[in-house]
Amino acid sequence: MKFGLTLPNRGVLFGVTTTEELLQMAEIADRSEQFASVWVGDSLLGKPRFEALTLLAGIAARTRRVRLGPACMASFSLRDPVLLAYQWASLDLMAGGRTVLVACTGIVEQEGAKLEAALYRVTPRDRVRRLIEWIKILKLLWTEDQVSFQGEYYQFEGITLEPKPAAKPRPPIWIASNAGRSGLPDRAAIERTHRRAARHADGWETSLWDVDDLAWRLEDIRQKVREEGKDPATFEFHLYHNFNINDDRAAALDEAKRFLDIYYSTDFSPQHIAGWTAAGSPEQCIEHLRRYKALGFTEVTLRPASWDQRGQLARLMRDVLPYV
Repeated sequence: MKFGLTLPNRGVLFGVTTTEELLQMAEIADRSEQFASVWVGDSLLGKPRFEALTLLAGIAARTRRVRLGPACMASFSLRDPVLLAYQWASLDLMAGGRTVLVACTGIVEQEGAKLEAALYRVTPRDRVRRLIEWIKILKLLWTEDQVSFQGEYYQFEGITLEPKPAAKPRPPIWIASNAGRSGLPDRAAIERTHRRAARHADGWETSLWDVDDLAWRLEDIRQKVREEGKDPATFEFHLYHNFNINDDRAAALDEAKRFLDIYYSTDFSPQHIAGWTAAGSPEQCIEHLRRYKALGFTEVTLRPASWDQRGQLARLMRDVLPYV
């Protein structure tokens, strides 16, 4: 199981980090052999932050090895797909073919989501259907010339995107989903999101954390990948997680809760924080992360849920990752 570093770019709004520290942490991860990737958050009005594509371009210029992407791109269905394809192709060229685009619907309950819905005139149903349509458009524009497309939301004739991405045949696209967390009615509804990932994407990302719940989901997605004629061995499974290393586990969980509550403008339950965060002593964090390794995740990306970003990163690299 590989590891990624998630940078808290929303943290520039409440004193957790600075733009320069975000870039420096990306450089540290790139120089280290312990990280395979660096990720940034994305949202527009739903949860405002340092804009993702701009930050990724800066990181691309200051790194050489790690894969780069948004975890996840909540604004995906709101952006113009042809412009996004153009921007992402340029980003991938800057990064030398190291990008991964993680698309998600971005459906959230915060007040900002209502502003997005009014501004872009999209409903939750629109977001889902546009996500699928946008993925189809990106794949075509990144791999073909003189592309024509007639979709429900977007139509064009004879478009050639130049320059194309560095990655061949194209940059990978994953779909992120936490279906079921906010009350999807039944297992069949959740399985539809699994089918969507298996059919349209090269990988699946989630921030769900319950091990028993994740076990059946991963197996269900693997089966659906097979049914789509793909090899599950090449389909990536990515976990979006947090950490706070402190020999006093209660203090680690307390800081993580304060951090995540502010970051997401919500009030997470203690159970949610404990499940979504590798917290406590190095030994406790190691044991926590090993559960996801046993499930078969390809990669876990970790965000420091702390006001001491650099200190937590140093402890993670020294005391935890070498032993997972």
